[in-house]
Amino acid sequence: MAESGLAMWPSLLLLLLLPGPPPVAGLEDAAFPHLGESLQPLPRACPLRCSCPRVDTVDCDGLDLRVFPDNITRAAQHLSLQNNQLQELPYNELSRLSGLRTLNLHNNLISSEALSGPSVSAPVPPCRGSGCQPSDGDLPPHLWGEAGTQVRVPPQQPAEQRWPAPRRLPRLRGHRHPQPLQQPAQLPAAQPAALTRAAPPAGSPANNLISKVPRGALSRQTQLRELYLQHNQLTDSGLDATTFSKLHSLEYLDLSHNQLTTVPAGLPRTLAILHLGRNRIRQVEAARLHGARGLRYLLLQHNQLGSSGLPAGALRPLRGLHTLHLYGNGLDRVPPALPRRLRALVLPHNHVAALGARDLVATPGLTELNLAYNRLASARVHHRAFRRLRALRSLDLAGNQLTRLPMGLPTGLRTLQLQRNQLRMLEPEPLAGLDQLRELSLAHNRLRVGDIGPGTWHELQALQMLDLSHNELSFVPPDLPEALEELHLEGNRIGHVGPEAFLSTPRLRALFLRANRLHMTSIAAEAFLGLPNLRVVDTAGNPEQVLIRLPPTTPRGPRAGGP
Repeated sequence: MAESGLAMWPSLLLLLLLPGPPPVAGLEDAAFPHLGESLQPLPRACPLRCSCPRVDTVDCDGLDLRVFPDNITRAAQHLSLQNNQLQELPYNELSRLSGLRTLNLHNNLISSEALSGPSVSAPVPPCRGSGCQPSDGDLPPHLWGEAGTQVRVPPQQPAEQRWPAPRRLPRLRGHRHPQPLQQPAQLPAAQPAALTRAAPPAGSPANNLISKVPRGALSRQTQLRELYLQHNQLTDSGLDATTFSKLHSLEYLDLSHNQLTTVPAGLPRTLAILHLGRNRIRQVEAARLHGARGLRYLLLQHNQLGSSGLPAGALRPLRGLHTLHLYGNGLDRVPPALPRRLRALVLPHNHVAALGARDLVATPGLTELNLAYNRLASARVHHRAFRRLRALRSLDLAGNQLTRLPMGLPTGLRTLQLQRNQLRMLEPEPLAGLDQLRELSLAHNRLRVGDIGPGTWHELQALQMLDLSHNELSFVPPDLPEALEELHLEGNRIGHVGPEAFLSTPRLRALFLRANRLHMTSIAAEAFLGLPNLRVVDTAGNPEQVLIRLPPTTPRGPRAGGP
């Protein structure tokens, strides 16, 4: 029987290998795989060690790559090469990625000399189709695709602390708010034309060595909307009037942390945000800004403008300017003739020592004014300095030399910062009419309870946060505002909290008493009665641990059988 079974194998094998009868037309099962087919999709091409979560995305972040990866699909639109050790950008590889829209190169070792590709003087082939975009500069042509979106080229220094960006950035036509990028030593002369964004990820410096943007490097990037060139070595001679002139869609340009001494020429009229912080700019000329009439945010912090670098009329072309950052420029006065529609003026860490009656009359629409850490003294702040600022909502005068509250504060204020001055008294008159004020910081001054005049808090009907920390208070000030929810008294000399300390603040939610002179029984048991919303009482850092008994969250009913 076994022998007969073995004898049947050749015929069986023959049956398996012979082709079956031809299929009858119309009877094939389309869902069933045919010979040589598989139910599994074909694997997508992806460079070794990189990840390709989508057909249009190639992520090679942080792989210590020394050579530009091959096998990148032509369908790639987003290529991440940040945090590697690339020194060259091969022209042939990048030029074939015509649909590339985001290229991230921050934190590499790219220098001007290392940018490979055809000579920047070579003619640029004509761009055809709606996706074409221009390119100017020393970026090699291969850094730009044919759709033109964003390019990020990194610097080689660690990121530095910067003054906070504007609170409200304009909506960039559907784009998320721009983020800092990093750059190479020289912009590649030819980039994929499809790029719409050229920058590194949020918080990462450009970290390259770009010193020049070659002529024509950006001339085809007409769709480019965000360009990040911060943390490089760009100088005035590395840019010319044509560098950015063809970027007809550009809305965000970051040139911070370079070596520029003037505002670049040829800025496009579509530009909404221009970041020139931490350069060496000594003067702003109106002629350089004529093309950028649509500019909303101008960031000039940490330059060298001094007393004459922003003359009257320098910003006259920018009629729609919303925010002006001039942090750390050695200014000795508020710049004259600022744009009338300005909404936020940020001037901290300068040398402004006086505010005259007319210094702010040109900007009646201001909603935010920051003069923190200047040299303002009470005697040199005119009582009518703020009279035209009826729209002002936030005023920061922290870190000056004020000994009393300024007079004539705008009645629409919501936030008033006066910490780290030399205040020795509080009187009702300067706070009169501030019935919309919600936050008041008086921390780090020299206030004592006896220096707070009767009725000082009377008109602050909307005040929710009061910071009196690090003063010289010996007990909780009486008659605090009824709307108060957060009270900071830490770092004072308070040694006792009586049963009636918070009778005027029934909405109190958080109380900070740390680092005072409180002992175990310094707080009366009845002090927190009538405070149903109180959730936080901080008494750390006192000489002894303080016993705290919070009131019940719901009112207690009468005991059964009680009176």
